Amino acid sequence: MQRVSQQLINELKRKDDVEVIPETINVSEEGKIALQTAGFLFRNLFELPHKVREHDADVVVFSSMVTASLAYFIRDKVSVPMITINHGRDVTLPVKIYQWFVPKIFENLDGVISVSRATREECIKRGMDPEKGVALPNGFDFKKLNDFPDKNESRNRLQQNFRIPLENKFMLLTVGRKVKRKGHEWFIREVMPKLGDNIVYVTVGDGPEFDNIDEAADQSECEDRIFLLGRQPDEVLSQAYAAADLFVMPNIPVEGDMEGFGIVLLEANMARTPAVAADLEGIKDVITQGENGYRVPTRDADQFVETVNSILSNNLEQFSKQTRSYVQEQFSWKHVAQQYINFFQTIINRYTPRQPN
Repeated sequence: MQRVSQQLINELKRKDDVEVIPETINVSEEGKIALQTAGFLFRNLFELPHKVREHDADVVVFSSMVTASLAYFIRDKVSVPMITINHGRDVTLPVKIYQWFVPKIFENLDGVISVSRATREECIKRGMDPEKGVALPNGFDFKKLNDFPDKNESRNRLQQNFRIPLENKFMLLTVGRKVKRKGHEWFIREVMPKLGDNIVYVTVGDGPEFDNIDEAADQSECEDRIFLLGRQPDEVLSQAYAAADLFVMPNIPVEGDMEGFGIVLLEANMARTPAVAADLEGIKDVITQGENGYRVPTRDADQFVETVNSILSNNLEQFSKQTRSYVQEQFSWKHVAQQYINFFQTIINRYTPRQPN
C-alpha cells in the first residue's frame, strides 16, 4: 500500500493542473509498524485539519482504510471532501472491533476508490453507499521493472545458485507471501502431480504457511520438481521472473482475507511471463483472458493442468511478448492516475459541506 501510494503521488506531481501536498510516513521497520502508524495517525488528528485550511486544499485523499480512519474524528473540522483508496485486506481484516469501525469510516467519507471490483463489493457489504465508490486499478511503475536480465542467463544463474534443473524444462513461478489464500500447498498437492516431468515449480517468498508448504513438497511424488526459495533479494526475484515460462497464482478463498489486486501478476507480465491464475477476487481485474494470461476456476486442478499445458505448447513466445505490451498499455501510472483525477473532480463537484451536529 505504501509503494502504490508513493507512486501515485509521484505521478500526480507530474500533472500541470494538480498540486499535491503529501503527508506520508514509511512504516517498514519490523516490530515498530503499529507504533509508527499510531503516532502518525495521532499527530494528524490535530495537524490535518490545519493543513487543509493552510493550503486551501480541494480534497483529502487517504491511501488506505487505516489512514482513512481519521475521517471519523475530523469530519466536522474539514470542509472539503475526503476520499480513500482501499486495497483488500484493509477492508476485510477479521478483527471484530475493526470491522465494527469500518462502516463508520465509510459514513464519514465522500468517495472510495477500491483497487478491484471484488474489493468494492466487500466495501458495500460493510455499509458503503455504492454511489460513493468506484473500482480503479493500481498503476504500475514500469521504470523499476523495465530492464529484466536475459532469459537464458537468468535460467543459468538459477540452475547454478539453487540447483534447479531447467535444461529442457518449463518453469512455473509463484511469487508472494506464504499465506493460505495464495494456494501454494493446494497447487503442490493437487496440480503438480498431474503435470509432466518436463515442468518444474519454483516459489519465491516467505510467510506463516512456509512449513506446511514445505511439508507438502516433501510428501509429493514430484518433490524433485518443486523448489521453495524463500525470501530473496530483488536481483534473484528479477532473475526468477525472467527465467519463468509461466507465472501461476492458484489462490483459494479464505474467510477474512482476499487478494485485493495482485501486483505480482503485472511484475511477471513485464518480464514477458504470462499468467495462469484463479478466477477470484481482485485477480479478475488484472488478468484479461488471452491478453496477459488466463483465469481458471479456483480449486479446479484439471483446468489448471489443461490451461498450463495448452499455453506451453501453443506459440508461447508470441504470447509472452503480447503480455508485456498489454500491461504497458493498460496499467501505466499515466493512464491510471488520470482516472483517479477524474474521480477526484467528480467528488469535488458534487460535494456539499455537512451541517454541524
